[in-house]
Amino acid sequence: MLTVNMLEAKTNLSRLVEAVETGEETEIVIARNGRPAARLVSIAAQPTGKRIGVAKGKYLIPEDIDRDDEAIASMFIGK
Repeated sequence: MLTVNMLEAKTNLSRLVEAVETGEETEIVIARNGRPAARLVSIAAQPTGKRIGVAKGKYLIPEDIDRDDEAIASMFIGK
């Protein structure tokens, strides 16, 4: 864990960001007046790709999906 002061962080921000992006440093602590004030860490990569249809073929959907609506509603309403 690298610790840098505020002036060094301002001066070398691009280099510091690159260091956490590439994995050279896992985190960098930025100190103000010798006391830790902030932590610079890499953001985990967000999964990309198509989500629509992710569960296709994993569930059996009945032909009459609405047939139990009244029974379910009565459970919530209490009829």
